Amino acid sequence: MAEERRPRAGKSSTNAARRTPSVRGAEGAARAASRSLEGLIGHPTEGVSAVRRADDGWCVVVDVLELARIPDTTSLLASYEVQLDQDGELMEYRRVRRYRRGSADE
Repeated sequence: MAEERRPRAGKSSTNAARRTPSVRGAEGAARAASRSLEGLIGHPTEGVSAVRRADDGWCVVVDVLELARIPDTTSLLASYEVQLDQDGELMEYRRVRRYRRGSADE
């Protein structure tokens, strides 16, 4: 008969996950924000244009392809500001800019 294995007292994986943030550094925050946003809005992410540490987590600006057009330079992109908590969970997002791929900032 197989022996049942139980976690040791005080070593619960749930408690460990709560103590140790799942996002480590700006790169982890950028990846978490891109994945979460893409899953919510259903548009592919193009990249990350800003990451900064916030008091309670991270603020990440993710660039998204909202409408693909031909030629590619006329496609519509948008920048979304994504707020993550310390564990990399999406707290809120908002679109802050929409622009044509070939356009430069003024």
